[in-house]
Amino acid sequence: MTDLIRLDVAPGQGPQRLDRFLAEVLEDYSRAQLKKLIDDGRVRLDGIPVKAGTRLKGGETILLAPFKPEPISAIPQDIPLNILYEDSDLIVIDKPAGMVVHPAPGHPDGTLVNALLYHCRDLAGIGGELRPGIVHRLDKDTSGVLVATKNDLAHQSLAEQFKEHSIRRRYLALVHGQVQQARGIVDKAIGRHPTERKKMSSRSRQGRRAVTRWEVLRRFDLDRLSWLELALETGRTHQIRVHMSELNLPLVGDPVYGQQRRANAVADLELRKRLQRLQRQALHARLLGFKHPTSGDYQEFRSPLPEDLGQILDYLDEKYQLSEPSRLVVGTPADAE
Repeated sequence: MTDLIRLDVAPGQGPQRLDRFLAEVLEDYSRAQLKKLIDDGRVRLDGIPVKAGTRLKGGETILLAPFKPEPISAIPQDIPLNILYEDSDLIVIDKPAGMVVHPAPGHPDGTLVNALLYHCRDLAGIGGELRPGIVHRLDKDTSGVLVATKNDLAHQSLAEQFKEHSIRRRYLALVHGQVQQARGIVDKAIGRHPTERKKMSSRSRQGRRAVTRWEVLRRFDLDRLSWLELALETGRTHQIRVHMSELNLPLVGDPVYGQQRRANAVADLELRKRLQRLQRQALHARLLGFKHPTSGDYQEFRSPLPEDLGQILDYLDEKYQLSEPSRLVVGTPADAE
């Protein structure tokens, strides 16, 4: 039998239409899927079947009985995964650079979803489909820690934590430019670029609030490079890449928001070659922490710096005669209020 989804409407949260409330909370369900569930009597408010336009007053309990999950069109593929943790609710992956998360035009297979469909034989379904739930995403060429869920309840729990900004996320980035301050915060809304539709920008007329905290870990002033740790309070598309670029601190190797001329202008020929060989933005999701959806225990997962970035940092450490490896130096930008 399909597990029921229980939603508690906070006191004072109304008045709000039932269908709109469900669409906001259950982001993996389309409005058409939710309407069908309501029309089929599979949504009950305090035990009573209701209509889509029912007004919530606050304090109610909603029980939703999903349809039996249906297979999705993506095919399972035996793709190696670096699994940091797994149980019946979720799986935590150390994603390599170059791996696309979702099938999409131009990337119909070979994605993380294809790999998870093959590996996870205990999927209970997300949003009415038999698939893993991707709660947050990493760009194709960003490496590091990513979590996926196996059932609706786990997905709902983690999605709510992301919405409340209680998820702990730390990134490492190598950027062009010299930073005077030790740390800072960028609070700029991000949306679709007004003229270049494949890009995001803070100049969008319909941007959503985006907050990035950053801290300088190392300065490589002779080469006009900085090694940063960043913490996200929100999770907008390309958030770090956009915010850093608009601070005139573009990520090394970023093909969309970067500035290739700055890599070409590096005077150190050996370093220039290493930067040009990177072939991706120098961004790594090193840490992810959250409360487990079932036990409520806080769990934290880390990913070591991959070799392509590590080799560049090792070269800079030797050049600047740094005794403590830069790849191991981390700060706490999000803890500084």
